[in-house]
Amino acid sequence: MTHAPALPGIASLADGGGGGDGARRRVLLLTAATAGVGMAVTAVPFVSSFAPSERARASGASVEVDIADIPPGGIKTVEWRGKPVWIMRRTPEMLAGMATLDSRLVDPQSRREQQPAYARNAQRSVKPEVFVGVGICTHLGCSPNPVPLGSSNPSVGNDWMGGFFCPCHGSTFDLAGRVFQNKPAPTNLEVPPHKYLSDSRLLIGEDDTGVA
Repeated sequence: MTHAPALPGIASLADGGGGGDGARRRVLLLTAATAGVGMAVTAVPFVSSFAPSERARASGASVEVDIADIPPGGIKTVEWRGKPVWIMRRTPEMLAGMATLDSRLVDPQSRREQQPAYARNAQRSVKPEVFVGVGICTHLGCSPNPVPLGSSNPSVGNDWMGGFFCPCHGSTFDLAGRVFQNKPAPTNLEVPPHKYLSDSRLLIGEDDTGVA
């Protein structure tokens, strides 16, 4: 009968001292040790995936933002609870333009509950010049884009005073996040809880009413 050649390593263990039982034990121990190393290596990424990341830990926390670097007319976007939040520094001209739009808006006085009580005013803000709003369309959750005054975007019209346009289904919002009439979005953009820690520091996700 022809025998298959022995595998290197296994043959040396089989031929070593200590008898057949000892050799078999050494083979089993080597196999178990090798398997154990393999488990350790493959388990590390799996276990690491359960470790909470900084982002995950902060997903429900308040976010402190430096707004000193936002120029007049500029906007900064930060993330809070997985949502984009816009912080816009509105100019006097922007505020004046907003005051002319009431007849074209669905909810110009912000009577619906898309903002805290302290933001239920003409500017939907604590400070008139600073708008804080969640950048998610209230229609189907798309993300609108800021569109400035004088834009050539045909979807916003020639009398556009500046604001936000959702390219998904065409909803438009003014510079306070108030939705225009005859658009798919039913309500104004959300204003999150927020408060000022100083003139240049804003806390999003928490306010003095205890809302978070």
